[in-house]
Amino acid sequence: MTDDASTEGPPVVTVTDVARRLEAILLIVEEPQSLVSLAAAVGAPVPAVRQAIETLVDDYDGKSGGPVRGFELREVGGGWRLYVREELDDLVSEYVGGQAPSRLSQAALETLAVIAYKQPVTRSQVASIRAVNVDSVVRTLLARGLITELFADAETGAINYGTTDALLVHLGVNSLDELPHISPLLDGADEVSRADQAGGNLDEGVRR
Repeated sequence: MTDDASTEGPPVVTVTDVARRLEAILLIVEEPQSLVSLAAAVGAPVPAVRQAIETLVDDYDGKSGGPVRGFELREVGGGWRLYVREELDDLVSEYVGGQAPSRLSQAALETLAVIAYKQPVTRSQVASIRAVNVDSVVRTLLARGLITELFADAETGAINYGTTDALLVHLGVNSLDELPHISPLLDGADEVSRADQAGGNLDEGVRR
């Protein structure tokens, strides 16, 4: 007697299913994700993910009969991520700038200081320096217009961040050169400096 259950294959995953899963992941990622990373995240083959990506791009761009969305799915540095459409950047900036100002938390101030002195710097590098997760803090600083995405690393796709002119205005300085030297402000800065020099990774953007 044949066991019908034993002959059943794995459940069929449609392009629509993969697209829905991708949207959920893409809504929360901080950096562009490669097809391989997305495939692993949604549990689907790379070809299926590629097809679903193309479907989402066409949908957001209004090529599937619907309206053009206010956001787009864009490939940057070999990875995919959701972005506000360029023509709506000013609208978003005005909205964010019009929000009631609030004081930055200590965590945000510390993260902002790391970015200011180490830029260009990736989110993972900031997290390594601070020894804590900085995802939400980076989002806050981006929303406040104090930092910006400079470029994506060609090999890893990691976004490198830097400060904006808005920060200079808030600090009342004309350039980052006017920031105080960092060594007297940080405990153990001398040890960090010596370790960087020994490893040949001294960042010329850090002032001592």
